[in-house]
Amino acid sequence: MGIYNLDRIFQPKTVAVVGASEKPDSIGTAVMENLINGGFKGEIYPVHPHYSQISNRKAYRSVKKLPAPPDLIIIATPIRAVPEIIKACAEIDAGGAVIVSVGGKEVGSAGAAIENKIRQALADKKLRVFGPNCLGIVRSKARLNASLARQMPLPGKIAFISQSGPISSSILDYSVKARIGFSYFVSLGAMVDVDFGDMIDYMGGDPDVSSIVIYAENLVRHRNFMSAARAVSRIKPIIVLKAGRTEAGIAAAATHTGALATEDAIYDAAFKRAGIVRVKTFEELFDCAEFLDKQPRPAGAGLSILSNAGGPGVMAVDALAGYSMEPVKLQPETIRQLDDILPADWSHANPVDILGTATPEIYKKAINILFKASEVNGLLVMWAPHPASDPSEVARAMTKLPAHRHLPVFTCWLGGDLVEEARDIFTQAGISTFNTPERAVRAFMDLCQYARHIEMLKEIPATLPARLRFDRHQAKAVVESGLKRKNGILTEVESKALLAAYGVPVNPTVGATDEPSAIAAARNIGFPVAVKIDSADVSHKSNAGGVVLNIQTEAEVTEAFRRIIKNVDGCQASAAIRGVTVQPMLHRPAYELILGVKRDRYFGPVLMFGMGGIYAEVLKDRALGLPPLNRLLARRIMEGTRVFEILKGYRNDAPANIEAIEEILIRLSQLVTDFSEIKDIDINPLIVDNGMPVAADARIVIQPSAVTAPLHLIISPYPNQYESQVDLPDVGNLVIRPIRPEDAKLLQELFDSLSARSVYYRFFSPMKKLSSEMLARFTQIDYDREIALVAIREMAGREEMLGVGRVMPEYDPRHAEFSIVVADAWHKKGIGAELLRRCLDIARDQTIERVWGLVLGDNTHMLALGRKLGFSMKMIPQANAYELSLQFTASAENASVLKQSG
Repeated sequence: MGIYNLDRIFQPKTVAVVGASEKPDSIGTAVMENLINGGFKGEIYPVHPHYSQISNRKAYRSVKKLPAPPDLIIIATPIRAVPEIIKACAEIDAGGAVIVSVGGKEVGSAGAAIENKIRQALADKKLRVFGPNCLGIVRSKARLNASLARQMPLPGKIAFISQSGPISSSILDYSVKARIGFSYFVSLGAMVDVDFGDMIDYMGGDPDVSSIVIYAENLVRHRNFMSAARAVSRIKPIIVLKAGRTEAGIAAAATHTGALATEDAIYDAAFKRAGIVRVKTFEELFDCAEFLDKQPRPAGAGLSILSNAGGPGVMAVDALAGYSMEPVKLQPETIRQLDDILPADWSHANPVDILGTATPEIYKKAINILFKASEVNGLLVMWAPHPASDPSEVARAMTKLPAHRHLPVFTCWLGGDLVEEARDIFTQAGISTFNTPERAVRAFMDLCQYARHIEMLKEIPATLPARLRFDRHQAKAVVESGLKRKNGILTEVESKALLAAYGVPVNPTVGATDEPSAIAAARNIGFPVAVKIDSADVSHKSNAGGVVLNIQTEAEVTEAFRRIIKNVDGCQASAAIRGVTVQPMLHRPAYELILGVKRDRYFGPVLMFGMGGIYAEVLKDRALGLPPLNRLLARRIMEGTRVFEILKGYRNDAPANIEAIEEILIRLSQLVTDFSEIKDIDINPLIVDNGMPVAADARIVIQPSAVTAPLHLIISPYPNQYESQVDLPDVGNLVIRPIRPEDAKLLQELFDSLSARSVYYRFFSPMKKLSSEMLARFTQIDYDREIALVAIREMAGREEMLGVGRVMPEYDPRHAEFSIVVADAWHKKGIGAELLRRCLDIARDQTIERVWGLVLGDNTHMLALGRKLGFSMKMIPQANAYELSLQFTASAENASVLKQSG
């Protein structure tokens, strides 16, 4: 249900506490005290069947007896009573409930059954629920402490979301000491309803939130999470500590949350794709939270290090090297300015060693110089014990820095009790401070990593030389044949046929069940050939003695056939052997790669690329990615491996055709997008010979899927179903299709063709150009969230974008705003009407209930189109504009989709 009703929960006027009590040490008593002591100004209704008054307030026997439907209900009763209470809450039209009761799936099957009953009570209802087994929620601005936490966090702009109550308590306790402020403090617990994706969506639209920090043990509704994170991370950093990175940690997390494990590397790939910064330790989460709260975002990784000793500076440089980074090189003008204030024997480089005798005044002057240096994106100030220097006096000098800093300035004071006062000074002044150079550098690099992720999200991908073609009919026939088998394993011949149907270059392969057919196949192919075992039970053919290479004669084919059968029979006696395969012998390749796909239970198909050959499992040089892919994303996967550097050309080996390998990754991505039944693909090796890649061996496993394509992906793919053609008078044939990331150039050309008047009609401002960020925003859309159709005219092999229509959901995704822009030369020819009509058809089929748009009063053509399409119009005199509005009737089916999809 997304953010539906969350405003009522986080900004309530009335709160009820079911299970309220005055018994010492009871949960109900703690909740009542926290609400009152937190300063909540609204009405508080205690609910208990055996009390008439609690905490000097009238108590009610049940939620149905309350004087009005509360915005928020906190449930602090034994969990067995919760399903019936939830039913009652929904019946009285309460906004939401926070279930602090414990005893859900974390205690076993009985608890899991109770959670299912809670879900059933919520079915088709508008009530929102946090928990069970959660600490509760805190909203600083509303003075709302609807939790078991005894203290309110300090006010701030960080939103903290945790799956674990104890982790929430620990961070809250630490934050008060470190003076870190929070706008939200939310414990989700078992997530029977409200989950991480819902909270990211909600907090992404709240101006009181500048960044989001998450502790997670597992995710639910992975597609919803990815969609929310990809949208919000572009404007606000999202930092995640995902527990369960090791096999032992995964097992522990599964026990605690009742979730099954997912390979940790897949989370890494998903978080990177979503623009999320992943931290690895509790300490790093604290450091990142503090850095977010107290520092501006770094514009780049250009770090300057200022220290009164050489050793600490070297330690900071070593820490940077762990991220493959070096300190920024200072410009001559910066060095000249430092020369004017520092002793002659200062380091004259970065790190800036100002020597142990540096006074507070010298520190202050050096900081101001580096602060103003254009090459510096961040400044780490360090202090090491020296008899001639007082750590607290230097700290006080730093507090006189400009209040509004354009780059992060943070500190590392080395020592114990000697520097505690200095650290307190920094904390009170809102300056981030760390006790080791490594921690300081890591916090800075975490935020730089965020900047790199966002830069990647905004980067415009290159187009392929030609539009890719696929033989879906042939591929479907192969997939269906695999579904008929018990084990679903395709033969090598079938596997290569499936790959070839999607344009993946393969080494032609012929199956042979006996010696004569093997000889005939070799004769037809032409010598030399390679002969391999043909058995679904033999995954590693070379290890089983199932491969003979460079066969030159028919006699050698016979001998190879016999040897292979004998070797495999001796190595794997239980293997079912169909015979052998015969294929052309490839020359010794310059490179051997491995490409693969694994269907994950939660994340759907996951793509893998890396170094192949017989050492692939030993070297484990691989990178993962999630479909769908474009050229940029395919290149990013490849860049995540060591073998990528070799592919550029190494010693006497010519470089590989990188674009051809990118294309193979894109084709594989499309294959697993179109067929959810593909469980595994293993291409090993993908041989690169004379620069060109070809699949020498392949193994594919087909299994039934409970989810139809493309809903099995966690990132919405390009919606081919919305592509169509239309023939308009005075225009001719047009392709109407969803916008693609590769359309940035076409969109820029369309904008450049617009008159100043048309630009103003569309953007309500006299824009001169579209920035690269805007181009990325308009072309790299989430097809689950936004509708954007373009009208394309194709002339002489070249595409021209004539218009764009959009329907963009608001903060409440049930409402959306429309916009239309058409090139001036093509006005009044029906293009805008066609685009808007089709956008509205899609919106109507989805969960959008109302579409509106603001149209200037003198834009008579757009006003006429609105009347034609049935929009109602409302004059806004102060804006000289009309609000056009179209209300859709929400069907029961759409309401169900809204509940399930969020």
